[in-house]
Amino acid sequence: MDEEVFNMQIRKFLKHVGVTSQREIEQAVRDALADGRLEGGETVKARVVLSIESLGVSHAIDGDIELV
Repeated sequence: MDEEVFNMQIRKFLKHVGVTSQREIEQAVRDALADGRLEGGETVKARVVLSIESLGVSHAIDGDIELV
């Protein structure tokens, strides 16, 4: 295995995950503000689950997103 190529592939995947996740969160918050489910000053709980079935990996990351 070429460690440099492997590292670049992981970074490429994580960049895609980050950009896509940010877009999804922003749109969900905008929609919730528009229809009154959020007022704009809340903190919302978020969870991301990393799953790699072929490696038996499942890892959850929990956090808060402040809308202040």
